[in-house]
Amino acid sequence: MILTTEKHENYRKQIRAFAEEVIQPEAERLDREERFSPELTKKMGEAGLFGITLPKKYGGQELDTLSYIIAVEELARVDASQAATVAAHNSLGIDPIYVYGSEEQKNKWLPKLTTGEHLWGFGLTEETAGSDALGTKTKAVREKDYWVLNGTKRFITNSSNELTLGVTIQAMTTDKNGKEKLSAILVEKDRPGFYSERMTGKMMWRASDTGRIKLENCKVPYSNLLGKEGMGARYMLKTLDGGRLSIAAMGVGLARGAFEHALQHAQTRYQFGQPISKFQSISFKLADMDMKIELARNTLYKACLLKDQGKSFTREAAIAKLYASEMAREIADEAVQIFGGSGLFKDNPVERFYRDQRLLQIGEGTSEILRYVIARQLGIK
Repeated sequence: MILTTEKHENYRKQIRAFAEEVIQPEAERLDREERFSPELTKKMGEAGLFGITLPKKYGGQELDTLSYIIAVEELARVDASQAATVAAHNSLGIDPIYVYGSEEQKNKWLPKLTTGEHLWGFGLTEETAGSDALGTKTKAVREKDYWVLNGTKRFITNSSNELTLGVTIQAMTTDKNGKEKLSAILVEKDRPGFYSERMTGKMMWRASDTGRIKLENCKVPYSNLLGKEGMGARYMLKTLDGGRLSIAAMGVGLARGAFEHALQHAQTRYQFGQPISKFQSISFKLADMDMKIELARNTLYKACLLKDQGKSFTREAAIAKLYASEMAREIADEAVQIFGGSGLFKDNPVERFYRDQRLLQIGEGTSEILRYVIARQLGIK
């Protein structure tokens, strides 16, 4: 089955050229300095990388899911940090507002979020909540026409930089019967009582923005409720299905980048009078790497097609994310092995790929949680 069209492959070439010409020259320095780059983010916005699947009336490109995934894949082939900025903003920032927001909310925020001038975060994770979203301690209490929010969030991508416009906060609300339920509320960063700070010292994605949020009697209009009250858990799970596709794309792209570096090195590194690629142990490694990348890409693209066809893709997204993330770990490890000692130094891109892949088995659902999701899809409870 042919999963991509000529249009998709032309789009791939376009994004690959942008990644190699604009992002690649900055990747090593930004990683070393652990610096989020507003300038590079704005350039990605100018290249149309935000709002890829949004309708044009909101400032989007109106492309399909597979095009978006190809874009993330090509960015990750060069730099996971910039791929993470794009993936989180599109899948976790923009998507919930577009899918569940009112027309007023869409018109207010979406056009601002497609230019690269602003970013939006997805505030789920807390000290007690991550895989267990119902462990959320952040509260949102309604007072007349306002929500008053109190709580903390951590590990929130795109939440603490100068371009951040706001964050979708998952909070516990209480219905008229006194029952607590998870709801989603859109909170602008400039609201009094909203505090954010950048989390540093990361092993991976060092040039992306990861923030810690504190909400202290932060008031937002009641109209900032996303969708219906008490539906936050459902919105979150559906959002994570889409987010898992982008993490899988990062796995495929990162693995491809590491593989290409390893292949080139193996063909030019001589030992015992010949390129090391001619030794069976190395050639078999390269063959296995190529095979795994191809299988992961096909699995991911199938899930994208299901999503675009309006079919259920929860199982396929979980499989694609689980396999691609664990495959990326294997490929990055083998790439370092092929480089030998030189693969352990920071001037070698595979060293960065080796670190960057590690979050892929954790973000958007750990490998353990994804196996649980797949088992439930099989009817095992």
